[in-house]
Amino acid sequence: MSDSDRDIPFLSIIIPVLNEAVTIQETLRSTGGDPGVEVIVVDGGSRDQTAELVRRAGAVLLNSPPGRARQLNSGAAAARGEVFLFLHGDTRLPAGFVRRVRETMARPGVAAGAFRLAIDARQKRFAWIARAANFRARFAQLPYGDQALFLRAELFRELGGFPDLPVMEDFALVRSLRQQGRIHILDEQVITSARRWLRLGVCRTTIINQLMVAGFLLGLPGDFLAKIYGAVHKR
Repeated sequence: MSDSDRDIPFLSIIIPVLNEAVTIQETLRSTGGDPGVEVIVVDGGSRDQTAELVRRAGAVLLNSPPGRARQLNSGAAAARGEVFLFLHGDTRLPAGFVRRVRETMARPGVAAGAFRLAIDARQKRFAWIARAANFRARFAQLPYGDQALFLRAELFRELGGFPDLPVMEDFALVRSLRQQGRIHILDEQVITSARRWLRLGVCRTTIINQLMVAGFLLGLPGDFLAKIYGAVHKR
């Protein structure tokens, strides 16, 4: 094995951000300090202290036009790891995640993996939301982006990365991955912020999410779905 081969990290964690100063420090702390891991944060034009906090944490900071798919693909283009893990800026990884990712990627027939979801709120209704998401992920093989999806870099590139969509980019990629093999859902949980449910309300957020899925499956244009999604979230 050459010195250059030894320098290649096993895992590249790619985090798209936009004004995530409130949450990014905890997210970065959860990525640990494993020498086999590189952390790449892709900023879509934050106007708060996000970029400065990322620099202080020692992560690689890239700039990209806004849009989660563009930011994720920009990070992947710069990543050197054998496996890519895509992490939201308000989501924390569990202890021991590197070992579990290694074990998952060694399983025969596995195309990708993700973690069970937990929501950072005490109210029982959030536990029910997480249970529903975990049921969907495990039995329908449809984890969403907030479950820290990971897959081999080679397969990611073969599939062309995330589709250049303004919304539903994670859903589209996962549907492609299901055709390549099994998506293994780990028992360990990632913890994501409850802010979007708290801001819009549980029922409203759930309805919006389901409408986005239905619109995507019906073939509605991505720009149209993005306008609806954006209009609702600005209220």
